[in-house]
Amino acid sequence: MPPGEKTAILLVGHGSALAGGKAAFEALAGMVRACGGYETVAIAFLARGEPDLAQGAEFCVAQGATRILLYPCFLFAGAHVRQDLPAQMAAAAARHPGLKWVLGEPLGAHPKLAEAVCDRVDEALAGAGWQRP
Repeated sequence: MPPGEKTAILLVGHGSALAGGKAAFEALAGMVRACGGYETVAIAFLARGEPDLAQGAEFCVAQGATRILLYPCFLFAGAHVRQDLPAQMAAAAARHPGLKWVLGEPLGAHPKLAEAVCDRVDEALAGAGWQRP
């Protein structure tokens, strides 16, 4: 990293009207911070909840970020990832000239995601009292 550069990771999710949604996303951000060794990992919500993307970006800038990796916590690249996020990222970038932005790819079909799904399936089977097939 060039001297004076500081990268922030801004995880963006859809958001939820349910009370525990934000806390769960904050917990995920904490896990990403810990396992990745990233200094600044923040969250933002695209459609429901706060902080929104602009507020998340402001937080990153307040932490000294000169670069933001906007990471979409979506399974696949639908309209939110291909249209809404780039538009909101451009609007936030216009408020902070010189701030560098990159939009990551969504989760997609990744072996570690399949492992996590298998873990959750096993938990659901056990919770229902069913044996693993």
